[in-house]
Amino acid sequence: MTASPTVRRRRIARELRQLREHANMTLDVAARQLDMSKSNLSRIENAQIGIKPRDVRAALALYQVTGADAEALIEIARGAQQRGWWQSYSDVLPEWFEFYVGLEAEAAALHTYEGEAVPGLLQTEAYAREVFRHTAGEEGLERKVAARLRRQEVLHRDNPVELSVVLNEAVLCRPVGGNSVMADQLAHIATVAQLPNVTVQVLPFSAGGHPAMSAPYVILAFADTADAAVVYLENLTTGLALEGAEHVAGYSLVHEELRRLALDPAASQAHLLAASSNFP
Repeated sequence: MTASPTVRRRRIARELRQLREHANMTLDVAARQLDMSKSNLSRIENAQIGIKPRDVRAALALYQVTGADAEALIEIARGAQQRGWWQSYSDVLPEWFEFYVGLEAEAAALHTYEGEAVPGLLQTEAYAREVFRHTAGEEGLERKVAARLRRQEVLHRDNPVELSVVLNEAVLCRPVGGNSVMADQLAHIATVAQLPNVTVQVLPFSAGGHPAMSAPYVILAFADTADAAVVYLENLTTGLALEGAEHVAGYSLVHEELRRLALDPAASQAHLLAASSNFP
């Protein structure tokens, strides 16, 4: 499994915030003691920017954390300084999406609902290309497609991510890229759904209204319990990570309800294959 610097940075941020609060120290006081601005320390504690290992060591000394506990956190900080593969695509991936890919790279489980398009982890090259053409234009097109395909390695690595997808039936009906592209795409989903770590369910029109009608989402969970689960929401121009336990719990309940309303995996597989035959 990829040791994601994004996940390391997020963990360091949370640990430093909790240690400061445990020391009953305000942001103002801690920032002055660490010879940095209050805004910089706030951004570090919110994982908006990274922190160098030497500055982590200084913060730990300030919060009176020593020995093995300190060294373990400093080692995590060193990991946060490494470059993830996605950073080589920073010319075509916006910073807010790089953050998501960094989380996805180390996620142990992903639960997602899509109402309009095939999720990126299940897209074929041709389908991805057409999606980008419609949503982002031609600039950097092939680099964006390459990054999307690279993301899919999480499905096939050692200890692959456990993926649970609920697809609105509308996704199966919209001929993105024409009949040939769509037929191949639906057949590809059916193939990937046979992996032991992948579950795909189709939410049929007959299910009627449902709790995610206005909210595609991804819930990311991690193997290490020190890394809290997160809900990720996205629109055309930005992404939002919701880290509160109440958000994760709420969206997890929604996902379970969608799975209950959707066709079971076997029926969904049959539906996918039948739908692919509608695009001769």
